[in-house]
Amino acid sequence: MDLKTIRISAKKQEILANMNIHCVEDLLTYYPFRYENIEAVPFAQWQKDDKIATAGIIVTRAHVIRLGGKRSITKFKIMNKDGEFDVSLFNRPWVSQFKYNETITIIGKYDGKNKITALQYNFKPLQEQLGMTPVYTVREGITQRDIRNYVDKAWQAAHHTITDLIPEDLRTKYRLITRKESIYFIHHPDQYESVKQALRYLKYEEFFRFQLVMQAMKAKETVVVKGHAKQFAMEDVWELKHALSFSLTADQQKAIEDILQDLASDQVMYRMVQGDVGCGKTLVAAFGLYACILAHKQAALMAPTEILAKQHGQSLKKLFRDFDVQVEVLYSSLKSAEKAAILKRLANNEIDILVGTHALFQEEVQFYDLGMVVADEQHRFGVGQRRRLIEKGDKVDFLLMSATPIPRTLALSLYGDMDVSTIQELPQGRMPITTKLIHSASMGPILNEVLEKIDEGNQCYVVCPAIEKNEETNVKNVTDIYMGMKSSLGKKYTIELLHGKMNAQEKDDIMNRFKAQEIHILVSTTVIEVGVDVPSANIMVIYDAHRFGLSQIHQLRGRIGRGNQKGWCYLLSAAKEEESLRRLKILVKTSDGFEIAHYDLALRGPGDILGTRQSGVPGFILGDVVQDVKILEVARDDAAYVLAHIDQYPAIERFVSKQLPQESYLD
Repeated sequence: MDLKTIRISAKKQEILANMNIHCVEDLLTYYPFRYENIEAVPFAQWQKDDKIATAGIIVTRAHVIRLGGKRSITKFKIMNKDGEFDVSLFNRPWVSQFKYNETITIIGKYDGKNKITALQYNFKPLQEQLGMTPVYTVREGITQRDIRNYVDKAWQAAHHTITDLIPEDLRTKYRLITRKESIYFIHHPDQYESVKQALRYLKYEEFFRFQLVMQAMKAKETVVVKGHAKQFAMEDVWELKHALSFSLTADQQKAIEDILQDLASDQVMYRMVQGDVGCGKTLVAAFGLYACILAHKQAALMAPTEILAKQHGQSLKKLFRDFDVQVEVLYSSLKSAEKAAILKRLANNEIDILVGTHALFQEEVQFYDLGMVVADEQHRFGVGQRRRLIEKGDKVDFLLMSATPIPRTLALSLYGDMDVSTIQELPQGRMPITTKLIHSASMGPILNEVLEKIDEGNQCYVVCPAIEKNEETNVKNVTDIYMGMKSSLGKKYTIELLHGKMNAQEKDDIMNRFKAQEIHILVSTTVIEVGVDVPSANIMVIYDAHRFGLSQIHQLRGRIGRGNQKGWCYLLSAAKEEESLRRLKILVKTSDGFEIAHYDLALRGPGDILGTRQSGVPGFILGDVVQDVKILEVARDDAAYVLAHIDQYPAIERFVSKQLPQESYLD
């Protein structure tokens, strides 16, 4: 329903659009973020520092005490049946408003000895203001009163159209009120209990909608290709263990078994392997690739960058050196003759595994018989691209790798469209990383320590949040830090700059020189987050560490300590806020990616952690995936039941079929 129908001016509609309110229905789901509860507690019960609400007659003339600058205190006395009270009001020097003998309502703090500091005041009767009042997030040009007024108008215009998506049997089972009652009470609460009941319904409904769409998508994507299960002997795949100089962990073994079972079934695999930085996800994927080759199919491994594609290519060639497996890498900077030769061999079935970037999707890339694709989850590809890859083979199985681990039950609920394998334990022999929090905006306190380590043969990453100077934010940027380090340390050390605005060739050249130990210090943005293994890069300094997410810093520090030396990570932050420092101390305390991701998730919500989710999938406004994980899990089971008996739920069938055409993965 258009906002014009409830008579909101075009100018106000423009501001509302910036608040993501485009129609009457959006107003009804624009929920308050807190409530103000105004109670008239009897004076006999008032304690010092209590929040109080009272009314009285102004019995003295108001006068202003100037404190310098724009600061002031306005003072006057009021009287009511409980006696006389001194009222102080900060920075409101409008004495003409406080007329002698007028009745005023004061909401404020009781300072003891009949003194009140007023936080709010008005001239409406106190009785009309008692109870709970919703408080909304507003923008300049829209007041709390405006929003409350618009929500009331929206309710009057649209309440008769509000229907329940949650079936009656589930509502009865969980003793839920209706959607109509929930929407009313969240905006017009008469007591906390009614808000609690509204939230129970609305949170469950959000998770239930999400699960319905995710699970329906999974069913739609789960293609069964009869007679095309991959034929291979399990014991032949396990031969690959002999090429390793270490033993697989129990988690790696289990993840490999999950993948092999998927490959050997008629059902197309769509699985995610999630685990901490350096837990061996690529190695696990390699066993799947080998099974695919033993089944006489080809496989592709997609990497987000050219340099990473080359690194994967090298490590796979090394792993398969004693096996009859042909690995090639395809990337855009290859000479056209080399590229043509690879494409010809690929089409003639002379290449078993092709590693590459998004170039793998190009039409000219023709596989003889593609059977499996492995991709980095951070660069999850879209439905269109997946279809294009499916068309390159009969039964193309998908494996996605994610280095942002979250607890398994939560992963199953959030990634409802995928099967999930989790690698929790790290392989033996990973060198520890010591993380230190340095309360400083500069490298001054640690410079000598860092240079000593460089002199011992270590290399160093220096990471900044921004590329260039920004007068408004005053965030540390790579350009300034690089110039400063170059001028003060450049005579003795080779220092280079790396950031996302450089072209692929420049980035690759710098990373190759860094890997070849031609560079001592690399000043970079987070482009190194998905990066190359540089065995002697064991030091990392992160400027303005409080400006990064915890999982992001954990990913970054995963770049160091990848050789046989321990790693050192220094978090520089001059932040004073307790919350910022508490977050950074988590990184000092633990190197467990699951613990860090869980804390990050609780702090920042799933958006930042999960990256780009599908469009068309209902999001969460009230539901908190950490606090409300039990509701999320119940909703997952209920959605599975409802979808399995969909003929009994025509309204849900309509909802799901309406949502599915919109669904598409975002690149």
